Amino acid sequence: MTHDVQVQAAHYLRPSYLFPERWASYWHQIDAVRSTKPARVLEIGVGNGIVAQTLSKIGIAVDTLDIDPELRPTYVGSLVQMPLPDGAYDTVLCAEVLEHLPWEQFRTAVAEIHRVASKHAVITVPHAGYVFSVIFKLPLLPTVSWCVKLPFFWQTHEFNGQHYWESGKRGYSRARIRREIEKAGFRVRSARIHPDSPAHFCLICDKV
Repeated sequence: MTHDVQVQAAHYLRPSYLFPERWASYWHQIDAVRSTKPARVLEIGVGNGIVAQTLSKIGIAVDTLDIDPELRPTYVGSLVQMPLPDGAYDTVLCAEVLEHLPWEQFRTAVAEIHRVASKHAVITVPHAGYVFSVIFKLPLLPTVSWCVKLPFFWQTHEFNGQHYWESGKRGYSRARIRREIEKAGFRVRSARIHPDSPAHFCLICDKV
């Protein structure tokens, strides 16, 4: 099964792409992967390579998979039919990729993640909605953050050239995303929207 490349490699290095919340998203991806204590990680979707490079520099072996050979992934292939054996990696990271596939392929894609992961998966998807957040810091105390989102449950998503669907819009609630992931054989350990990266819904999953 093949899919078209939606954006060129230079897209991932544009200043408009690398805005502050994007960097916060990278940090949360790295932190989530580290929490699974993996020796080997597969990152699906190379992007600009920042997450994979950082994980490698902190001592985690990382391979990558992408449909775009210009991004120089370890493996060129589709998420819905990965050219990899069962249980090949301790943790599979799939951040901001699933929405680039039609919803009809969501269950197949998550099943492939489950097949290739031997222990864990970290999955993030975009989440549309109004954000209400508070972040404050007092001397000598840790930062305190709080976030609530009102999803755009009344909006019907239309394909915009990249995203076929987005969580938070009509028919794609966070609860539905979580249920589909659990149907694939994962137990969702954590499902959060972080105040400093509120556009993303992050799930840490254990294979069962």
